[in-house]
Amino acid sequence: MASRELPRPTNAELSILRVLWSRGPSTVREVHEELADESGYTTVLKQLQVMAEKGLVVRDERERAHVYAAKASQERTQKQLVKDLVERAFGGSPVQLAMQALSTRPTDPEELAELRKLLDALTEEGDR
Repeated sequence: MASRELPRPTNAELSILRVLWSRGPSTVREVHEELADESGYTTVLKQLQVMAEKGLVVRDERERAHVYAAKASQERTQKQLVKDLVERAFGGSPVQLAMQALSTRPTDPEELAELRKLLDALTEEGDR
């Protein structure tokens, strides 16, 4: 694994990361409350401790209640996960991933317009 790549988070870890990305740095109690009935407090605490050991989150121990923050941005984590998925499931072809993703459910016109803009921008870059 490259030194800049973070470990691939589990589904439970992704749930916690989504809370940290939306709320910002948070205590275990705040993460637990945001997750509602998904996990117990001690489970969230243990998961955050493991995530800190893995390097997925950073822990601020200056206060009595430790505050956790995601080490990488949501965008960086998503890019890394997509890159991994493209390699493992689609033989390195982002086109196959996109076609499969678009065929799984109807795509609304706004999303299609965003995709067209992205494709146009990528086409222009390739023409240079």
